[in-house]
Amino acid sequence: MHHHLFSDKSELYKTARPNYPSEIFEFLARQCHETQLAWDCACGNGQAAIGLADEFDLIYARDVSNEQIHNAQAHPRIRYSAGPCEQTEYADHSIDLVCVAQALHWFDYDAFWPEVLRVLKPAGVFCALGYNLPSIDESVDALVEQYVLNIIDPYWAPQNQLLWNHYRDVRFPFQQIDHPVFSMTKRWNLDELFAFIHTFSATRRCMQDLGDDFFIIAYEKVKQAWGDEKIKRTADFDFVFYVGVNNN
Repeated sequence: MHHHLFSDKSELYKTARPNYPSEIFEFLARQCHETQLAWDCACGNGQAAIGLADEFDLIYARDVSNEQIHNAQAHPRIRYSAGPCEQTEYADHSIDLVCVAQALHWFDYDAFWPEVLRVLKPAGVFCALGYNLPSIDESVDALVEQYVLNIIDPYWAPQNQLLWNHYRDVRFPFQQIDHPVFSMTKRWNLDELFAFIHTFSATRRCMQDLGDDFFIIAYEKVKQAWGDEKIKRTADFDFVFYVGVNNN
């Protein structure tokens, strides 16, 4: 995993990345025969783990980045640990739900799937969820594309394409489960939108190469369409969701 891309700005990642709707975790809990133990793989600072903690007795939350774990949201039901998710100390067939939020595209599948199948209970549930770029409105979206996305485009890691394609090209070793269509929206002001964009690995790679002038220019250009930067606007995310059951 390219975990270094998310380590140096882990505090920003914690504050700028959106949390997931609670109905997602309620749905996942209903798919499980038991709700004793869930594992949040590549947990970051715990956005998904916090949601899972409302539905499961205990959450293992693991991330390869020590910085992310250091900035994780504490909760009495969550046990955080730092280390690779392709190799863990978890007991065989002990976990009811394995969840990967905004991270499935980073794994070495040849190592990850065997580990998931080892720890997941028979008929246990696997879920991958995430989100792509949000839409604000036509004018804001066009300016973000012109002054940010077009500039940072060469700096994306190729793995991101898997997420953008809603993981259609990932070979899951599970039987897929039908699910509702989930939506994800946030109310953001202009600073919050740009803080979110700043967390992109491609944004930070681009800044390392070109400096941050492009980002400052983009903010001023988008502000012209936004108006008062304190105004809250709705960000409508392209939501990504897969859920399957372990029939192996």
